[in-house]
Amino acid sequence: MFARSVPALLGAWLCCWAALAWAQGGGTVRIGVLAYLGADAAVEEWTPVATQLRRALPGRAVELISLDHAALNEAAQARRVDFIITNPGHYVELESRLGASRILTLQTGSTLPTSAWQAVGAAVVTLAGNPQVQRLADLRGQRVAVVGKEAFSGYQLVWRELAAEGIDPASDLRQLLVVGLPMDRVLEAVASGAADAGFVRACMVESRPEWRQRFRVVAPRPEMGFACATSTRVYPNWPIATLRHTDPALARAVTIALLEMRAGDSPITWTVPADYQSVHEMQRELKIGPYANLRVPTLTALAQRYWPWLAGLLGLIALGGVYTLHVERQVQARTADLRQAAREREELEARLRQSREQAEHMARLSVLGELSGTLAHELNQPLAAIGNYAQSLIRRVDQQRLSPDAAREAASEMAGQAERAAGVLSRIRAFARKRVAQRQVVDPVALVHEAVALFRGMQVHAPPVDVVDKLPAGTMLTVDALQVQQVLLNLLKNGWDATRHLPAERQQLTVTLRRDTSGVHIAVRDRGEPLSTGQQSHLFEPFFTTKADGMGLGLSICRSIAEAHGGRLDASAAEDGLGLQFTLTLPDDDRNPTRGA
Repeated sequence: MFARSVPALLGAWLCCWAALAWAQGGGTVRIGVLAYLGADAAVEEWTPVATQLRRALPGRAVELISLDHAALNEAAQARRVDFIITNPGHYVELESRLGASRILTLQTGSTLPTSAWQAVGAAVVTLAGNPQVQRLADLRGQRVAVVGKEAFSGYQLVWRELAAEGIDPASDLRQLLVVGLPMDRVLEAVASGAADAGFVRACMVESRPEWRQRFRVVAPRPEMGFACATSTRVYPNWPIATLRHTDPALARAVTIALLEMRAGDSPITWTVPADYQSVHEMQRELKIGPYANLRVPTLTALAQRYWPWLAGLLGLIALGGVYTLHVERQVQARTADLRQAAREREELEARLRQSREQAEHMARLSVLGELSGTLAHELNQPLAAIGNYAQSLIRRVDQQRLSPDAAREAASEMAGQAERAAGVLSRIRAFARKRVAQRQVVDPVALVHEAVALFRGMQVHAPPVDVVDKLPAGTMLTVDALQVQQVLLNLLKNGWDATRHLPAERQQLTVTLRRDTSGVHIAVRDRGEPLSTGQQSHLFEPFFTTKADGMGLGLSICRSIAEAHGGRLDASAAEDGLGLQFTLTLPDDDRNPTRGA
């Protein structure tokens, strides 16, 4: 037995010797202390610890840094302290978040002697003469002062007991007045009447004799081995803990030094680390600290936690709404402008369409006016023939020589001449009628022959017109037949005007129909005198004419008709140098963008 214990004792002695030897080196031991009673009180309370460490670790400075909860968290995370002395609830939070590890637990403190395993409780205090608060359940609807919601004995311990009574401090109290550290402010709020009750650390009233006559602990619990009145269960005492960055050799040296503190020599003593499972159970029940993720967040909690983000989001939504409203108004205004512009454009297009139709009608009437002299001669021939046959019938009747055959022959001739005159007048009336454009599928060859017949029927000495058909069989066009006839009649008349003073062999006009990939081409060619380059470049301009009595609108209107059909009208010198050739190009049914219009 002795042989086995010698190596163990030797090992322990060598470990202690190494730790003490290391502690002789330089540097500062920084201890962060939770100042629940204020910075000055914390320094006064924990000065024996600093004194013991300076004595046990010569050559090393010891610094006590008194901080509140938030500042102590920040200092530990930033590695500005090597050790922390704090309440059990705060330690459990730092253990989970920053890897704090307790090395000792406080045995006795500067207040009242307590056990390390039953040392911390909370007292609900009210004025000694206040009859309204006798039980914890009486706190419902009352004003309560607390240090803060993160305080262990100053809030969380009482919260657990109230939860067992079915009371939620966040909603069932009339007011939860947060006064902050030091904890004396809670008693001051109760004494001044700002609060009906307050939560403080147990033993705080007993350690101040002057307060015992003014305050009363509400619903004290009998806790064996606990010397003070407490309204809650009791928990292990405060620990001193290392952090992840604390040097292990320094931690061993500090542990050995603090274990050497004796009750007879110091008001503070330490013992081996206590079991903090009861603290874990309390925080698990309340779903706080490392167990906060167990709580189902309410809208109010989420709003309180994330109110800056929520405010920013609401601000963005509000800005988005304002911007959307602004854009909507602009869209409505621009839509109204576009509708107004569309109406004005439609009105303008209607006026332009009426003007174009009027111009086309006037152009047709102009052509008829220019041909009116020859029209009378053309009609005079059938009328004279009809008159002659009528006089012949009268004479034969008078002479009683009218046979049925002779009467039938004369009547037939008269009917044929009348039909001839009616056909001329019908074509002229249809040509001159003012109407809305109507497109239909037509045979281009038949359309050209009809235009040539109309042209020749309106002339006394009509020139010969040769129609050359090079179109594939079955070629059809979707056009306004009357408008295309107007273009062809205008081109034929221009060709006749250019050649009527020339020899007969040069008066012949040629109309050629052909088809290629660009559409159907109808070319009208005369053999008149060639035009100069300057004259030819202005042919389709309004009011340009080479005639002494012309208006200069015919070719301009003809080109607009061609373009309205998706085609074009071009002029070029004839290949043999005699006269001009006007080519009307129209898309056939496979290419016509206006088919069915």
